[in-house]
Amino acid sequence: MKVIERDADGFETARVDRIFNRRLTDRQPVAVVKPSTEAEVVAAVRLARERGWQVAVRSGGHSWAQWSVRADALVIDLGDLRELDYDEATGIVTASPSTRGGAELAPYLAERGRFFLGGHCPTVGIGGFLLQGGQGWNARGWGWAAEYVVALDVVTAEGELVRCSAEENPDLYWAARGAGPGFPGVVTRFHLRTRPLPAHFAHTVQGFHLDRFDEVMTWLHDTHASIADTVEIVALTKTDPHVSPDPILLVTALAMVESEAEAEAALAPFRDNPALEHAIFAIDNEPTTPEAERARQLEDNPEGHRWAVDNAWLSGTAAEVVPAMRRAYTTLPNHQAFTIWFSMAPLRELPDMAFSVQSEIYLASYVLWEEEADDERCVAWLEGAMADLEPVTVGQYLGDSDLSRRQVRVLSDEAWERLGKIVAERDPDGVFVGYLAGPDGAANRNHWE
Repeated sequence: MKVIERDADGFETARVDRIFNRRLTDRQPVAVVKPSTEAEVVAAVRLARERGWQVAVRSGGHSWAQWSVRADALVIDLGDLRELDYDEATGIVTASPSTRGGAELAPYLAERGRFFLGGHCPTVGIGGFLLQGGQGWNARGWGWAAEYVVALDVVTAEGELVRCSAEENPDLYWAARGAGPGFPGVVTRFHLRTRPLPAHFAHTVQGFHLDRFDEVMTWLHDTHASIADTVEIVALTKTDPHVSPDPILLVTALAMVESEAEAEAALAPFRDNPALEHAIFAIDNEPTTPEAERARQLEDNPEGHRWAVDNAWLSGTAAEVVPAMRRAYTTLPNHQAFTIWFSMAPLRELPDMAFSVQSEIYLASYVLWEEEADDERCVAWLEGAMADLEPVTVGQYLGDSDLSRRQVRVLSDEAWERLGKIVAERDPDGVFVGYLAGPDGAANRNHWE
């Protein structure tokens, strides 16, 4: 196992290897290692303990805040830890944390007639995604991806490899499903329950000029909880040059079902949209494929860009929520930025796991650009859009957050206290870096309250 220390040849490349957000931080780790076996992960943690270093972990590199690049810590980059295996008898797939959910895991399972709720962007690794809860395909109907974790293998702060499940090391199993970068260990392998691959995919897509925003979103706000839970519902504003040079509002519904007839029934409510007669275009119950849906996601999330991303769980009446969203939806700062509204209604009761904050509506704004000169303008726009949402914000999802820029509640008070006790017991020496959240640490509170 090669240890690339600061100022050594290749350190700068290793420091930011596979980091998706190219608005790169200047934080300087003390060293980087890229283990290719679990034994090397164990050795890396023990090395950190010997030298008095903290440990940061990189799985897929998609964290917008670049959580794996931490000052004066040892970065354990899991990109070379590669495992993917499926058990036909149990339907359990085992996979390494850097496995890309859409680009690698999805096609692997599809060949076997199975499906997993990976991240929408195909290049997202499953490690950070699952540790943060896992907002995957049709979360409103099928639940959070972390709910499908039946076990995981973890290297602890003591440098020991252990199995974690509901029966073994249940405290770490609880924490691993939602604690995100606050998890006190290095996951080396996930054991995941899979679903049968749906037999039929179909989508409805309606496009509107932004002057219809209030009308469309009010209708959707009042309607989405009644739609079949086999349908993923997303409303987004983006610029599609094939349709219009200006941003447009898209209402999308993806049915993942067993038959064309089931899709027809599930998507029928969208024909009642009162603004439909004013639509720029409308696609009604058109067959599609998982591959086509992932390709569209890849277009919206291109490599090699600078990004600023933030999000909020929203709750309230349409009269309260829709106006609060208006800036995020109708004033995008450039032609590449987009804002999504993601239905989670009706809310499902969560199992006992660290992930514990959600609401009926998830909103996230994704701003991407290419030139450093645009940094200040783009970040300022995002901050303003999120500030408008504060009166109707319950909390936020770790996966699209940056707690070093904005402190927002990510776990319930009970879960936050429980996690603190687990970390204190499992990592009393603070080997793992924990949350990146400014000089005072993560507060787990909405900063404006």
